[in-house]
Amino acid sequence: MMDMEVVRDVVFLDPEMLQLPEVSPSVMKSNPSVADDLFAQWLSLPDTVRLVKSLLADAKVGTSLNALGNYTSVSAASNNSLPSMFPGSSTPPLSPRSVSSSPRVMEQRVNPFSASLKLVSEPVQEVIPQFYFKNGRPPPNEMKEHCFFKIDQHFHGHFNGLQIHEFKSVAKDICELPSFLSTALFRKIDVIGTGIVTRDQFIDYWIKSNMLTMDLATQIYTILKQPGHEYLTQDDFRPVLDELLSTHPGLVFLQGTPEFQERYAETVIYRIFYYINRSGNGRLTLRELKHGNLIAAMQLVDEEEDINKVLRYFSYEHFYVMYCKFWELDTDHDFLIDKENLSRYGNHALTYRIVDRIFSQVPRKFTSRVEGKMGYEDFVYFLLAEEDKSAEPSLEYWFKCIDLDENGVLTQHEMQFFYAEQIHRLKCMAQEPILFEDILCQIFDMIGVKDDSYITLRDLKGSKLAGHVFNILFNLKKFVAFESRHPFIIRQEREDPTLTEWDRFAHREYIRLSMEETCEMSNGGEDVWDEPLETSF
Repeated sequence: MMDMEVVRDVVFLDPEMLQLPEVSPSVMKSNPSVADDLFAQWLSLPDTVRLVKSLLADAKVGTSLNALGNYTSVSAASNNSLPSMFPGSSTPPLSPRSVSSSPRVMEQRVNPFSASLKLVSEPVQEVIPQFYFKNGRPPPNEMKEHCFFKIDQHFHGHFNGLQIHEFKSVAKDICELPSFLSTALFRKIDVIGTGIVTRDQFIDYWIKSNMLTMDLATQIYTILKQPGHEYLTQDDFRPVLDELLSTHPGLVFLQGTPEFQERYAETVIYRIFYYINRSGNGRLTLRELKHGNLIAAMQLVDEEEDINKVLRYFSYEHFYVMYCKFWELDTDHDFLIDKENLSRYGNHALTYRIVDRIFSQVPRKFTSRVEGKMGYEDFVYFLLAEEDKSAEPSLEYWFKCIDLDENGVLTQHEMQFFYAEQIHRLKCMAQEPILFEDILCQIFDMIGVKDDSYITLRDLKGSKLAGHVFNILFNLKKFVAFESRHPFIIRQEREDPTLTEWDRFAHREYIRLSMEETCEMSNGGEDVWDEPLETSF
């Protein structure tokens, strides 16, 4: 029994103490009996016999086994007596790390029986705070307490809950949302349609689902979108516009004309998707909503009693101009217009070739679903693109029209194709046309292109004069106005440089249309500055 313990203890000895010939691991793996032979060879050494006897003597008297300590006295003498598997009288030198290791360090490394070994404490694991929350980060206690205080004030005395007409103050004061979102918020909480939202229901939705900690854009997006959707559709904005029409003081006068209420709501939604839904797929994402200016416009609508001061999306005057311009072209009033109708736009300002491209639906598929006819939504997109060519959606719209082969660049041939009709029209009006080569140089100078053989969409978006390029190619009236630097346009731009081209156009047209309505203007359907341009031809 004692012999077995000795053998077990010896097994823990450092292999360097065995002083056996070196054998490659591949040989040991392929022929396990080599290890037995080497071990038997080591046991037959005189120094090994003395070591074993010393270990047995120490074990009998109860001394702790220290194989390394007993072995150090004989290790030097045994070096010369080792049989070697290498040619010559010397073995390869040990590595510097092995040679430099002191006996004390080796003892700590190889002797499992040493009483001097200390237990190494396990390293303390760093506690990483939770950084992902499925429903958003919970609100701080101070924020929750402040919100609970407001909730108690608004629901005080309403033990059964609040009805929809009582919910506006909750949306504005507690949630700090535009007040005309109260109906959408109410219906989001009252899922089963009881007509009542209780205090507990509101707390579950607004605080426990962490709506309180979201930014305003995410809150509105979450309230408006349908379950299971990761986008907003045009229909999702209808409840918002319905409430706005019924509550905003600047739109009260429309309550007696439901047809125009409907048209106003449609126009606002079309404008929102034109500018913000940059993918053009009718699915407004949270990212697009955050990058747009709709939220700021909504907040301004809630503050302004005059809806016309909100130029982005909600101005009634802007809607009035859009609807009247469409009505002027829709001569049979079937709410559809064809190529011939559109060619009359702006006193025949557009070339036939560009009208053909629009009706080929290259820049945008029509929603009218009537062959060869453009509906009101399609016209709104066209009108915004035509009268606000500096905006990025407009640049993309017209770029697709000019890009005949749809290869992503505008070549000289494609631009010449459209400008050829401009030259013909100038000749018909006894005007001296500008050669295409000269126009091309002017266009390249305006844009500052990197390659003078083509123009990319990026080139256009990087230039403030990009919109004028399209006027040169297919809008005769605006081309002539730009070339002559009409003083009326220059004066407008200096008066308020923050206004967009669309803002200026809508303002001019609203004045004209309103004066026409009151019979104070008699010069037909021309723009305020049309007459001097016509006489200049």
